[in-house]
Amino acid sequence: MNITIPKIHHSDSKNFFLIAGPCVVEGRDICFEIAEKLIKITDKYNIPFVFKGSYRKANRTKVDSFTGIGDEKALKILAEIGKAFNIPTITDIHESHEAAMAAEYVDVLQIPAFLCRQTELLVAAAVTGKVVSVKKGQFLSGQSMQFAVEKIKAAGNNNVMLTDRGNSFGYSDLVVDYRNIVEMKAFDVPVVMDCTHSLQQPNQSSGVTGGKPALIETIAKAAIAVGADGLFMETHPNPSKALSDGANMIALDNLEAVLARLVRIREAIL
Repeated sequence: MNITIPKIHHSDSKNFFLIAGPCVVEGRDICFEIAEKLIKITDKYNIPFVFKGSYRKANRTKVDSFTGIGDEKALKILAEIGKAFNIPTITDIHESHEAAMAAEYVDVLQIPAFLCRQTELLVAAAVTGKVVSVKKGQFLSGQSMQFAVEKIKAAGNNNVMLTDRGNSFGYSDLVVDYRNIVEMKAFDVPVVMDCTHSLQQPNQSSGVTGGKPALIETIAKAAIAVGADGLFMETHPNPSKALSDGANMIALDNLEAVLARLVRIREAIL
């Protein structure tokens, strides 16, 4: 990994790294439950791990969709997890003024796909000195993400990584073009495959995004095979009860078996 993520373990294992956790911080107890399980699994398989949780969901379809438990409360939970387990944490930011605030609590700032062209937001994240993870827009090619990388590096921050989360395929589906992983790796930054959001089915008439979680392992296997450096997966003990994006999550109890098979694929291609 050619960036520096504070507190990350197993970085010398030659494994892919994993960014995983709930879509949104729903509360302290459930976040700790998920973190503890993920740490146990990643330690067992020597997988570098970053705990993920959005402190607030700004991009929702319906006005009454759950957005969060309160910014400061959620960010404090992420900071507590990072300190308690000595692991790095990541969260999304949506506007430039959020960058400095979130940077006080987490180790990595994530730029959502819809906002990956927002220069002011990218620069605000960069100048915090934190690692910046930019999700590729569903409307962009892998090649076009070179400009996001250039913006962040021009602001004096070389700790940047890119994440693919599929491309729009009509109005209500996504498809993964694995050429994007190869193209983005050419920018000499780590490239991550978002195995859960890439299976979303957005813009449903119900106002609730759908998904195809049965294909998460398929997406992940192909990503590892073509050289992805990391995987992003949202997980929950009971996805049907999750307050955001449950339709495309992997159940927490199913994650270990999937990761074990992915580790074997990684070993085979090294």
